[in-house]
Amino acid sequence: MKRFLSTILVLTLVFPIAAFSQGAPKIGTVDMQRAFKEYYKTKDAEAKINDARSAAKKEYDDRAEAYKKALDEINSLNKQLDAPALTAEAKTQKAKERDDKIANIKKMEREINDFSQTRDRQLQEQLTRMREGIVKEITDVVVEKVKTNNMDFVFDKSGVSLNGVPVMLYAPANVDFTNDIIAVLNKPGRSTAGSTSKTAPSPSPTPARAVRP
Repeated sequence: MKRFLSTILVLTLVFPIAAFSQGAPKIGTVDMQRAFKEYYKTKDAEAKINDARSAAKKEYDDRAEAYKKALDEINSLNKQLDAPALTAEAKTQKAKERDDKIANIKKMEREINDFSQTRDRQLQEQLTRMREGIVKEITDVVVEKVKTNNMDFVFDKSGVSLNGVPVMLYAPANVDFTNDIIAVLNKPGRSTAGSTSKTAPSPSPTPARAVRP
């Protein structure tokens, strides 16, 4: 909080100097979180990730079902080995069969764990790439607006400081141009320098978190 108050103090001292030397600064605000949420590419990217998550869940369920089947077979062999009427030769054969299945099911356990961890990591990487790409596109549109209107400062009104205090405590409504940014982003046929809709790797069956800027 001391750091936050210090920042306020510095701004209090600097702004009057800037105002006297260069005239009143032209300030604008943008709600980056709202722009991110209402940009159509955000919804498209989330849909693709959710599809990949569903595909991964099916693969995980198939592996889990195969594991359960193998475990049932081991339990069945254990019961057969306990049968009094089982000959020594048959018992040896079934014990070997059981041991082979135990070795195989341990391998399956490792594969399932590796699968889950890999998909978790891929999902996080995909979410990060998507977020960074979309935020960059939004920022580029904001910067273009700033240049066109010769603005001196632009603040993200959705931003929060490390202390949990809103960075923008107050700003008049007429300096906010979030609607203009959203309109440009969602303009039909607008060309972008890069694409954020890369093919998503198959994520893990764990629920995907909502994407936020």
